[in-house]
Amino acid sequence: YVPPQIRKTQETLDDKKREELGRLKKMVNGLINRLSEPNLSSISGQMEELYMSNSRKDMNDTLTDILLNACVTAVAMPTRLVMEHVLLVSILHHNVGIEVGAHFLEAVVKKFDELCESDAEGKECENLLALIAHLYNFHVVHCLLIFDILKKLVSTFTEKEIELILFLLKNVGFSLRKDDALALKELITEAQRKASTAEKKFQDQTRVRFMLETMLALRNNDMRKIPGYDPEPVERLRKLQRALVHSSGSGKDTQLRVSLESLLSADQVGRWWIVGSSWSGAPMISDTKSQAQQKLHVGKVSSKIMELARKLRMNTDIRRSIFCVLMTSEDFMDAFEKLLK
Repeated sequence: YVPPQIRKTQETLDDKKREELGRLKKMVNGLINRLSEPNLSSISGQMEELYMSNSRKDMNDTLTDILLNACVTAVAMPTRLVMEHVLLVSILHHNVGIEVGAHFLEAVVKKFDELCESDAEGKECENLLALIAHLYNFHVVHCLLIFDILKKLVSTFTEKEIELILFLLKNVGFSLRKDDALALKELITEAQRKASTAEKKFQDQTRVRFMLETMLALRNNDMRKIPGYDPEPVERLRKLQRALVHSSGSGKDTQLRVSLESLLSADQVGRWWIVGSSWSGAPMISDTKSQAQQKLHVGKVSSKIMELARKLRMNTDIRRSIFCVLMTSEDFMDAFEKLLK
């Protein structure tokens, strides 16, 4: 039972919250509507101010909703427009915090998976895939996720999937080759095997042939063989990104190294890629990779410091890591950066 007096205050609080959210949505919407390459600097600055003056959760929810409404439509969106929207997310991801990019990425991937399962006729899948591709282009997400999506598409291998594979490779193929040539080679081999077994299934063979030719051009690093491939717009926006990101952490260390499976099962097992969002007892917490990384970090310091840590009873890896960071840092900023990592 909730007494009437408390009920009334709850209702007024809810109304207030709704009003605040409505106002916030209006402001963010206004900024997103005006977004373009020349005014990206001022708009990203205003967005950062909004992040400072409102709750992160409200801002993340509002921004994600507005961006998805703007970019995910039944018709194909202009590439430049998608790139500018993703560049804004990338700047906020580097300047405000990685939960901005993580929240947006999760929403996009879940929606993409949903639409892939359903046989939607429109271009929503391509638009969502373009968002994911440019999140990778602007260093928000690691190539691991892109390879996961490509493997999933190759395993299904229908005409719709072939279109999506082509679309993704055209956008990020050469970057994938630079980041992990071996994984790309394995993927091409798998696609060739699938194509040879599924040859009788398709009436129109030209798309499959075209996809295999594109893959071979990627493997041989031959840009001329891919029609309409132009790396210049992405490079120009990357330059702009470097100019607008304040912190030194604009490189690879802020990339979300998260797999497709982890993103899709985030509600069940927590979000280990955001600090403080993993659940105890979740299978991925005892991931050997993260343990290896911790040990590696400690292994870089001298045996004297390690001995001192042992004397002071720093009995877990994380305690030893923090102790070693504090003892070996040059100044408070260095300590801060190392502790964040």
